[in-house]
Amino acid sequence: MNELTIKQAQQDIDGWIKTVGVKYFSELTNLGILMEEVGELSRLMVRRYGDQSYKESDKGKDIADEMADVLWVLICLANQTGVDLTTALQKNFEKKNIRDKDRHQQNEKLR
Repeated sequence: MNELTIKQAQQDIDGWIKTVGVKYFSELTNLGILMEEVGELSRLMVRRYGDQSYKESDKGKDIADEMADVLWVLICLANQTGVDLTTALQKNFEKKNIRDKDRHQQNEKLR
């Protein structure tokens, strides 16, 4: 499988939505779906890495697949709202590099 850029993922998902998926759900519906998917990921993470034990219904679920579901819906929302995630992520790195330049190195709790 070829590497997938963020830009290509946005284009591929848009194409899939318009052909296989027929059309996008509304932005508000997708926001609800995103929260639901994050909840499913959270449930698996706390069972695998936290203190909760697995429920029978959670066994066999794949954390990577849940992360992909979260990313899918986030990309749908980006497409619907005109956000170029490549540019947004690059700007976010710049913001964090300026804001956090020394902050984490000077945090005693992180040493």
